[in-house]
Amino acid sequence: MNILKSLALCAVVVSGAAQAEEKTLKVYNWFDYITPKALEDFKAQHPSIKLVYDIFDTNEALEAKLLTGNSGYDVVVPSNVFLAKQIEAGVFQPLDRSQLPNWNHLDPKLMKLIEANDPGNQYAVPYMYGTILIGFNPAKVKAALGDNAPVDSWDLIFKEENISKLKQCGVALLDSPSEILPLALQHLGLDPNSSNPKDYDKAEALLMKIRPYITYFHSSKYMADIANGDICVAVGYSGSFSQAANRAKEAKNGVTVDMRLPKEGAPIWFDMLAIPKGASNPGDAYTFINYLLQPNVIAPISDFVGYPNPNKDASGLVEPAIRNNPNLYPTDAAMATLYTLKPLDSKAERARTRAWTKIKSGR
Repeated sequence: MNILKSLALCAVVVSGAAQAEEKTLKVYNWFDYITPKALEDFKAQHPSIKLVYDIFDTNEALEAKLLTGNSGYDVVVPSNVFLAKQIEAGVFQPLDRSQLPNWNHLDPKLMKLIEANDPGNQYAVPYMYGTILIGFNPAKVKAALGDNAPVDSWDLIFKEENISKLKQCGVALLDSPSEILPLALQHLGLDPNSSNPKDYDKAEALLMKIRPYITYFHSSKYMADIANGDICVAVGYSGSFSQAANRAKEAKNGVTVDMRLPKEGAPIWFDMLAIPKGASNPGDAYTFINYLLQPNVIAPISDFVGYPNPNKDASGLVEPAIRNNPNLYPTDAAMATLYTLKPLDSKAERARTRAWTKIKSGR
């Protein structure tokens, strides 16, 4: 009997030790932004890591957690402009690149662009990237503007003679002052990251002029609407139009969705992998980030989400429909026209907010 008790006690001790060795890794990423297989394969390769994977749908939701000083997560995925503000607030740990041997797969040209928000690439690793561009229904735009519609130019949106004719089939813009007002500034020949409040008055005047022809402002609704044929033009995120095109094909509804990266240039954004200062398991956070830096891991994720990734050695593994689309994977010439957005000082931020309030209300 004593022997049986001893064996049972040993079993409990061994079991407890095994459980103690299992470490929890908490990841906080955007909704629908990774393949289930990528998570399953990570768990299979690292059975000692208990992966907790949660999702959010706005940068503001993530930032609210981060600014408490204890987000409860080991890996988070802010967009680059928010990342810049969070770096300034001291939210993240500096990266130890010795724990990221797959860093060499990252594209140096893209890493240079990211330095506008993360000088020296000290705090974060890019996950996916994209641009803000024009999505459109070719048949409806042709019916409204003819064969020579400037779908490859911001003139399609910002010139009244064009957008006034598109009103009949519907035009949507992102509900995002930090992304739409820089486009207006650029169109006016001003700095998209201007800190001069008077520049926002000029951008406001331009947008108020075309405001009567804008159907609505929304940052996700346009995807379903353009796929269904309910609108004909939208200013939105590159990958969202790739997804909308696929939805229309699957629905077999006769709608075609196309997109163009305007020749004048556009903002380029990055979603970044970073480790909060309060992370309880930074060691496994590096393991997870390094796993995502493998070309054979990140390429299928690009196929799934419709966005390009910054891994130069993964490009050849991404589906041709994505990697050969210059509106998703910008050419070198197009890349030279792209710019990153930066946080504004408080005075310019207030001017931009006031302008946006007036633009959205239309008065």
